Amino acid sequence: MYVKDSEGSGMYSEWASLSSLIQQSNEESQSVLGKFPMVAGKDVAMAVVKQLSSNLGLTQQAECSPLATDREVQWCMEVICFGLSLPLTEHDTIRDCVNVYCEWLSALHPVPKICVPRPVCEDPNLYARKMINHFHNLFKPRKGEVWSFLYLDLGPDVINRQAVLCHRVLRTLQHLTQLSSTLTRETWEALLLFLLAINDTLLAPPTIKDDVGDQLCERVLSVLFEVWLLACFRCFPSPPLWKTFRETCMNWRHRIALIEQWNRVNLALTARLLEFMYGSAFPELKIPEEDSQLIPNNVSADCIAQSWFRFMHCLGNPVDLCRPATISQTQKFLQFAITSENVVDPCQHPCLSNLPHIFLKAIKGVAGQVDAFLGVAQPFTWDEGSINEREKKEGASSHPPSATHSPTPPPQRRLAKSFSVAPSAVTKGIPKASLLGLTSSRASATTHPPSTPNSGPSSTSSLTSMLSLGHDSRSPLAPTRPKCNSILHMFGEWLFEAAYIGCESSHPGKTGPVKSEANMNKRPSSLLLDSRKGSLSLSQPGSLTDDPDIPPALTIDKYEAGRAEALGALCRIFCAKKTGEDILPVYLARYYLAMQQGLKIPETRECGETLASILLNSADLFRLDLDGVQVLVPYVIEALEIVLPDKELKMKTPSGSKTELRRASIHLLLSMLVLPLHFQNLPIKELGNTGVSSSSLGSEKNPLTFAQLKPRLMNLLINALQVEGDPQNAQMLLGGLLLSVQDSAAAEEMDQITQLDVGPSSDTTSNLLSSASDTISSLSVPSDYRSLGEEPSDMQDADVTAAFGNMYLDYPVGLNKNSAHALFVRATYLVCHRLISSWKTDLNVSLAALELLAGLARTNIKETDALECKRAVKWLCDYIVSQCWRPPQAHSKDLHSTIVAAFQCAAVWLVAHPYLLQDKEGLTTVLEVVELGISGTKSQGKPSEPIKMKDEKELKPASMRVRDAAEALLTVILEQVGYFPSPCGAESLSSLLDEVSLLRHCNSWIGGEVTREMAVERFRYFVVENSTILALLEEPLGNDQDPQPTVTVLIRGPSGRHAWTMQLRHLPRHKSGTKYHAPNPGRPVPMSDVGVKHDVKHRYFPESVDRIPQCKVDKSIPSLDSFINSEGGSAVHHHLLQVIEHQSSLEDAAVREHSCSSKYPDPEQECTPPTPSQEFQTARLFLSHFGFLSFDILGNAPNTSAPLTALDSSKPGFWQDLEALDNISSRTCDTVHIFYVRAGQKTPEEILSNVVSDQSVHPNFLEFLLSLGWPVNVYQHPGWTGHISTSWRVMTPPQTGSADLHPNNHGGSLYNGETHVLYWADASSEIAFVVPSQHFSSDHFSTYDSCDTSDISNTTQGSFERSISDGSNRVYNIRTSDKPRTLSLDLDKQACPTMPSNSGGFESGRRRPGTSRHPLASHTNTKVFVVWIESFEDHLHFPLSELLVTVSTGQKGSGLPRPQDRDCFVIFLHSLHNGLMRVKLQGPTGRMSLATPLVDGMVVSQRILGSLVRQTTLNMCRRRRLDNDSYQPPHVRRRLKVQEMIQKYPCELTEPELLTSLFNETTF
Repeated sequence: MYVKDSEGSGMYSEWASLSSLIQQSNEESQSVLGKFPMVAGKDVAMAVVKQLSSNLGLTQQAECSPLATDREVQWCMEVICFGLSLPLTEHDTIRDCVNVYCEWLSALHPVPKICVPRPVCEDPNLYARKMINHFHNLFKPRKGEVWSFLYLDLGPDVINRQAVLCHRVLRTLQHLTQLSSTLTRETWEALLLFLLAINDTLLAPPTIKDDVGDQLCERVLSVLFEVWLLACFRCFPSPPLWKTFRETCMNWRHRIALIEQWNRVNLALTARLLEFMYGSAFPELKIPEEDSQLIPNNVSADCIAQSWFRFMHCLGNPVDLCRPATISQTQKFLQFAITSENVVDPCQHPCLSNLPHIFLKAIKGVAGQVDAFLGVAQPFTWDEGSINEREKKEGASSHPPSATHSPTPPPQRRLAKSFSVAPSAVTKGIPKASLLGLTSSRASATTHPPSTPNSGPSSTSSLTSMLSLGHDSRSPLAPTRPKCNSILHMFGEWLFEAAYIGCESSHPGKTGPVKSEANMNKRPSSLLLDSRKGSLSLSQPGSLTDDPDIPPALTIDKYEAGRAEALGALCRIFCAKKTGEDILPVYLARYYLAMQQGLKIPETRECGETLASILLNSADLFRLDLDGVQVLVPYVIEALEIVLPDKELKMKTPSGSKTELRRASIHLLLSMLVLPLHFQNLPIKELGNTGVSSSSLGSEKNPLTFAQLKPRLMNLLINALQVEGDPQNAQMLLGGLLLSVQDSAAAEEMDQITQLDVGPSSDTTSNLLSSASDTISSLSVPSDYRSLGEEPSDMQDADVTAAFGNMYLDYPVGLNKNSAHALFVRATYLVCHRLISSWKTDLNVSLAALELLAGLARTNIKETDALECKRAVKWLCDYIVSQCWRPPQAHSKDLHSTIVAAFQCAAVWLVAHPYLLQDKEGLTTVLEVVELGISGTKSQGKPSEPIKMKDEKELKPASMRVRDAAEALLTVILEQVGYFPSPCGAESLSSLLDEVSLLRHCNSWIGGEVTREMAVERFRYFVVENSTILALLEEPLGNDQDPQPTVTVLIRGPSGRHAWTMQLRHLPRHKSGTKYHAPNPGRPVPMSDVGVKHDVKHRYFPESVDRIPQCKVDKSIPSLDSFINSEGGSAVHHHLLQVIEHQSSLEDAAVREHSCSSKYPDPEQECTPPTPSQEFQTARLFLSHFGFLSFDILGNAPNTSAPLTALDSSKPGFWQDLEALDNISSRTCDTVHIFYVRAGQKTPEEILSNVVSDQSVHPNFLEFLLSLGWPVNVYQHPGWTGHISTSWRVMTPPQTGSADLHPNNHGGSLYNGETHVLYWADASSEIAFVVPSQHFSSDHFSTYDSCDTSDISNTTQGSFERSISDGSNRVYNIRTSDKPRTLSLDLDKQACPTMPSNSGGFESGRRRPGTSRHPLASHTNTKVFVVWIESFEDHLHFPLSELLVTVSTGQKGSGLPRPQDRDCFVIFLHSLHNGLMRVKLQGPTGRMSLATPLVDGMVVSQRILGSLVRQTTLNMCRRRRLDNDSYQPPHVRRRLKVQEMIQKYPCELTEPELLTSLFNETTF
């Protein structure tokens, strides 16, 4: 119901007004002494009153009154009545009259004062009514006098003393109503009529500066409203009184204090109304403590509701404040116009120039109540100028500096009545100085504003921004807020009418008259759209446009601030729509029309208050399922094209926050980016006969389609990113840019089409590269871009412009301007440039830009060519170089974090595009940057500098984190680029073979069970370069047939574990395969022809020697005969001769005996080739051939670390530490838990049971799950599974019939971690997506989580990489069809029929003592939840704490504190009716919290939802690791573990002992 007419119809139409009684109060206050001359009456009054006042006890002790009868009292009251009407010069007499009556009114107190006459005490209400009527003389002007002239002629002391008397009367009456419990209804009505009368007397006339109305305005109004409010609770006023109250208030609407008191009382009542309507859980409406005390605690709810509604409508229609003709149509204004020489029309009075500000305050009061019902903590601030002006008006202007008394009204009464909404936990009473007021900084509260009032955007523009991306600066809405229809029923008519001020009608002939009261009182209905007169017309006050004589201060544009406030309130109402809530079509239609008019772009291209207010308050407009809201898309885009691309935005009110305005605009933009590809060629209906001639809105013959909006949106997005200077806004735009690129690429890939290009003659679309010229002129590029091999140089403007121009020369001319490729190219250029030019000093923006570039690298765009990717990698390298070469004072943790992130981004690009390293120039650039990161300098410096060899350089990296990141990139280049994923898949980067599995394939293995401890004894262990462990097995594997020297090596380095087998071959493998393998070549056949036997004497020397004469030298060597004939030689010779003869006889006897018993030839006597040797000391050969056993290396200086260090594997704990090293993965691992929440669910049991059946989840939920990763079986998966008990091990599934728990119609429970999870991995990270279910939660792992802390704590020090030999104590039978992995290391190896096991089991096999010195970074266990919610409001009561207990990764036993709610990241996904998804991010606030590409509030397409969620979770975890000082990358942890083993298990051998040990065999 609405009460808006000025004639008094509507709610009080059947009741008579009491305005006549107000006029009669003047006659009742006339004294009989007024019939006599003034001098006579004055003498009588002075004499009588002086005597009466002497008994009051003010100056002496009080005495009993001598007045004993009613007649005596009434006679004295006639005298006092006359004394109150004396001229102001008779101040003492007037003061005594006031004192007498104020003391006598104590008769109504519980204990009357002694000076009160007995008749007054006996009938206090009767006499009180008379005294109240007599008080009217004190306030009304004297006969023949005008207050303004009195105050000009009289001295300040007289004026101030008179004001004090008025204040005392008001204070006495107000005190009386608070204390007295004997007031009758007649007395209450008399008091209320008196207050109405004095207010009407003082406030109804036009405002004149410094008159009594101006001085007492706020005080008399506050007493009136407070007493009236108290009367509602003590003696509810009758309908005639309410009607009179409303009529008189409408006469004072030109007084700004009336609006302030109206807002004050309304908010006090609203606070109590919300309390009993919605309970204590509803956000409390914060009001000043003194205002909260206006309403007693024992007041009934019905009384509060009735009072609230009546006070709300006591001013009539607030929109009338923008109609000067209506406001000035009162008796007092007409009298002033008749008597004034300067004012011809009442609406031209100067005091009406303040109406725009009064209108603004009134609308802000209505908007404040709307916010209160929405539960919004809307911060409003008083303008300092307003308070100063009011103090100046009430204090200094009326009281010269010579005044020494306290100002009136008291300072506390001058404070603004204010409010705010805050959580109920805050105490209700707060100091007034700390409260926020109802007006914003755009308005001034002066009585006479300047000709051009200061106004600004909506009050929400003063909101402060948060630090992190996911935290919206807007206040949250109350979950239990009323429906939008209910709020619109109450406030909608006023707000809609205010929103249409100054608008042209969309329906001709319906602009003039205001709707009748009968139509206004009807509640809107979708069925009454045509019957409601002018329900869709854009009505406006006719007096504002039709009257050409309107004062300049009252033109329609001066009311724009109030209109903006009304539109802002409407936007907040419609954006408060809940999921599933219906809004009446008539309200939607009127709202869309108001939005259409408010979004009109002025010819000056300025952002006015109305446009700013709409944008600030409608960020959620396109993500709420509002019916038909898409009709506003073209108008919003036009408005955003004014705000976002302009770096120097023109605003009518510079006091507004441009950053907040741009942020709200970006929110709108992010909610529209996916609309063109989602709706494609669906036409956008035109909203009425708008009269807008813009060609961008289409026409009836050629309606605008969504697809035609894509170029405009893309240009808008990129142009906004070019000029954005706020870090948070830039991150949001970067997320939107990646969304657009990937959405376009996915759409093209799914549809197998490329988006058609639009002809150049079309006006509805624009070229994605149309602003290339703007880009060239506005952007700057490092000059080194001209040559991909040059070093960075100084960025001079000329070089920059030239470089960027050259860059665009290579831009593909024939590129389809609407394709994903075009957007990819432009995004890469823009982001790379801004990253190296203006974003490099901001951590969060740099990280967001690098995340976008990494996302672009992973985007599958078929048209992408090598040159563009090469440029992107070159930009990244230049960025790293520029960051590393910044001056020392600029180096900080944040700077190094950006460098580390840049290295990681470069690794993503190289893995995704391995062909980039085939380019010599590109490879050189990348390796130079790696060298810079590791050593701190480049070998190839500037062209004029000499080349430094790497062994001559001093290692001074920017930081250890930078060096580690560069090493990781180098590892990726050498091991992963071009080889990832491996033939086995992306699940594992390391070999699955270990000592146990290799030993089982050796020839010496006799079967049985082999433990890790036994297997280690057969290997030799060495450490190379203090970072790599070599495990050498000298036995050939079982399927090796060739007797070649074979060594099998397990290489454990920072990048993982790798298995190699090497053979020493004299021929290539393809040539050595045709060897003859006959066991015996056979004896040759005897020949019958033996030939001629020649008798030849064999000589040692030629015969010619005998002919040469001998000399003495020849005889220097004695002959053998001479030696035998010597004394000692003959005996020895004789003994030797006997031995020979004896042996000869024995042999002859043996030959004779054998010849008699055997045949010829004898097989035992045959010559056979020796068996091939299989003992080669292959470990020695391997170490020697690779240069590790050279004497130069072994004999190195004592102070230097040995390149080769032997390890003693026999020491206790060696094999446990070796396994611990294997358990440290070379990749990061993260876990994401996914939940599905049906509408209204709040308990974990309900939520976990949703995924059991596909009937209880959204049809697209399972599709979304499969887009996150690929399903893997946790028992056969060698990677991370979400829990350490099943990760990095291959096991046989338990025979529990778990398959029955997951039928084919499951809703996602299959991936709860029991048998399957969803998995995704790249070269540097892996993610497991787990869907917890009710019948399987982390309790399943309780046996592991409850194990000995010393065991578990060591296993959770990092990510793990398990081998195929790990598992339980059983031997697992793995079929080759189930596990198509070969266990052989050679080309011709066969799969083993059995899978070995580890006898150590979980208890022994997982033990890792000695690794606690390298604690796991806390951010490795970052909790990330993805929650699909059917009702968006359910994110407010999502049971995060309860569900946090049900999920576990097994890492809690590592000494880490359990993550708290505030440390968890939550990504809420809400499905809209149009098939799109709304994103809500929740997470800890901080410098590096929420990551991109998802942004809080973004609307995304389901085709790329999984990819964006995965990228966002990965980036979130990476940011947390970057922000953690103690975090160590996986390869660093592995290297540290190797160094620890060197210290614990050195083999104390000298060089000879080491070489000797290599000749000894290992024993089994």
